[in-house]
Amino acid sequence: VPFLCLSLLPASLFNREHHGYEEMVRALFAVQSQCSYVTRLYSIGRSVEGRHLYVLEFSDNPGIHEPLEPEFKYVGNMHGNEVLGRELLIFLSQFLCEEYRAGNQRVTALIHNTRIHILPSMNPDGYEVAARQGPELNGYLVGRGNSRDVDLNRNFPDLNGLMYYYEKSNGKNHHLPLPDNWEVQVEPETLAVIKWMQNYNFVLSANLHGGAVVANYPFDKSREARVRGKTIYSATPDDKIFQKLAKTYSYAHGWMHKGFNCGDYFEEGITNGASWYSLTKGMQDFNYLYTNCFEITLELSCDKFPPASVLPREWLANREALVSYMEQVHHGIKGMVYDDNNNPIGNAAISVASISHDITSGVDGDYFRLLLPGTYTVTTSAPGYQPSTRTVTVGPAEATQLHFYLKTEPKGTNLNVKVPQGKKSPSPPAKGPPANLGPR
Repeated sequence: VPFLCLSLLPASLFNREHHGYEEMVRALFAVQSQCSYVTRLYSIGRSVEGRHLYVLEFSDNPGIHEPLEPEFKYVGNMHGNEVLGRELLIFLSQFLCEEYRAGNQRVTALIHNTRIHILPSMNPDGYEVAARQGPELNGYLVGRGNSRDVDLNRNFPDLNGLMYYYEKSNGKNHHLPLPDNWEVQVEPETLAVIKWMQNYNFVLSANLHGGAVVANYPFDKSREARVRGKTIYSATPDDKIFQKLAKTYSYAHGWMHKGFNCGDYFEEGITNGASWYSLTKGMQDFNYLYTNCFEITLELSCDKFPPASVLPREWLANREALVSYMEQVHHGIKGMVYDDNNNPIGNAAISVASISHDITSGVDGDYFRLLLPGTYTVTTSAPGYQPSTRTVTVGPAEATQLHFYLKTEPKGTNLNVKVPQGKKSPSPPAKGPPANLGPR
């Protein structure tokens, strides 16, 4: 769908300089002020050096989760020296506000039907280190980590090892428990993002990086150790939908889909993470294994810190892709889970036959399950209730609504022993290969 009433590029974006922390904060506050009825600016925590991790929310009811309205997030600048994502997310925020005010129907529909959360910089401290070097002199690693020089994309609890162990024993396939004392094992920025994930029932996400041009999808970590330097494709149970999500971005991007970029070739501009190189403790896999959220990693520029002069061109190359990807949150099935008295049931498991990855309903009883077009058998279950199974056909357009009404189990027949949803459990030792310092 073409943009309606679309100004090709806001005049304010030409000759745009990079945004340091203060400039970024000012830009976000300015958007919030201009579009106060559909935005909210909030902080999810602070960096090691005390900088706020600001998120700009777009919604027709800012600050409120509306049942059956999916939650979406973009995360930029996780690696401090990979800066294009940070700038694009600031531009996207300005663009959504300007187009909403101009009456753009596509942007208005997106904001009215989606709750969008934009975190332009997860690593503001690393950015300041990289920015002091400047675009011309920036090395591959200067400013990559936070101010303690920790790579935040190698800092999430490793749930892959636990998942691969459960696969062999037919164990749990979703919302895996976190290890003991995980809070003290991660950096403040990582802790803030994990708590953010716990507080919002995100459905779809992307994190924006630089150093290559490709849409990378899970799993990032190989199931087996590398064999003689070869990499091995590590598919999730949702491999086909992840490929579709990655292709949505690559084909809407100016040149990502062509495959030849930065001296690399990726068919259709997408890659499985482990097939490229194995990565342990990354944020993308953590989203899939700990939450309901499907996340991909977008590598957006050969140059990690491009000069300001290329920012308008990069915005034009990514604008349609950033919007099209957000719209993907509206595919598959969604609905409410109720008990006999029409009370919503939170934390009910929604299982799709032949896809061994369940998702759960949120606190309001609503669920969202991303699926490709097709016919599926879906079962919903919750402790103390009889499971309910229904068949549904998913089309290519808006999500199909499918509600479930669970009957209470008769007393004395409750064989559903509730598995604690606690966040603590020791995971079996799983040592991955040495941390690879590629773009991701």
